[in-house]
Amino acid sequence: MARPVWFTEMIKKSFPSRFRLAKLTKVPVLGGLMDRWLFWGDDIVYLPKDKTVKVGEAVHSPGELMLPSQVVEHFIDQAEHHWVMNSCICRVATGCKDYPQDLGCLFLGEAAMGINPKQGRRVTREEAKEHIRRCEEAGLFHLIGRNKIDCVQLGVKPGNKLVTICNCCPCCCFWKMLPDISPRIGRKVTAMPGVKVVVTDGCIGCGTCTRGVCFVDAIRLVGKRAVHSEACRGCGHCVTVCPQKAIEVVIENDAFIEDTINRLTPSSIYRRDSGRRPGRFLEVSAFPEELPQNPSSPLCSTMSRD
Repeated sequence: MARPVWFTEMIKKSFPSRFRLAKLTKVPVLGGLMDRWLFWGDDIVYLPKDKTVKVGEAVHSPGELMLPSQVVEHFIDQAEHHWVMNSCICRVATGCKDYPQDLGCLFLGEAAMGINPKQGRRVTREEAKEHIRRCEEAGLFHLIGRNKIDCVQLGVKPGNKLVTICNCCPCCCFWKMLPDISPRIGRKVTAMPGVKVVVTDGCIGCGTCTRGVCFVDAIRLVGKRAVHSEACRGCGHCVTVCPQKAIEVVIENDAFIEDTINRLTPSSIYRRDSGRRPGRFLEVSAFPEELPQNPSSPLCSTMSRD
């Protein structure tokens, strides 16, 4: 059953407490229960902004420029149902002054039709793409994937028929709590396959990228040089703020678009009449609520689409 508006208002008021709640996921037993209730089966990918991407020498795409935004476009094209929220619950809850509060999440899949109509609206495929374009122009980043907490807070089912596309800002993002959350849950939120953020010799150690810039607090100054830890999710926000242009998002895998699509594809959101391009896709046969945490699970099978 769709959540009433008062439930959303309650979440907004408790939103600043998410960092304390994240720390509870490290408590034995309680953390496991929270994982199962709110994060079970999650698989979420940060997409760097197109303009931050530098295609490395290992990438060979003659005549075609491969950009992260193509992942979002693919899922919009393949989905039958598109739903845009009236506002971003994260930015509204924190009173964001730097990014638009009225640019909310985009949900794809049949389950999105169960969202309370007072909180959003169904849109066409082209309207969904226009919404994403506005988000990109506003400087927002995309996260895409399976996010069970959305099913919980929206009151929609089944989770295998909902794909979330978040449009995040670096100041208010829900996942800023990643440094405080248990590693088991944190590992479900990742960079795109083959995407790496590198610091070049142009770095002078000014420290701009270390001051409230990183979503997950993954940058430190070591000596007079910025260094990214393994916690980096490849969003590339540090690239956009570096005054020396000394940080780059490098693509080391020429199949990074296809690999991301394969990984995130729940077959249940596809349009019945959709044509699927040739290639090898990772298909989750059921994508149930209790999706195994191990990607090599028998529930995942590889098949060829002609």
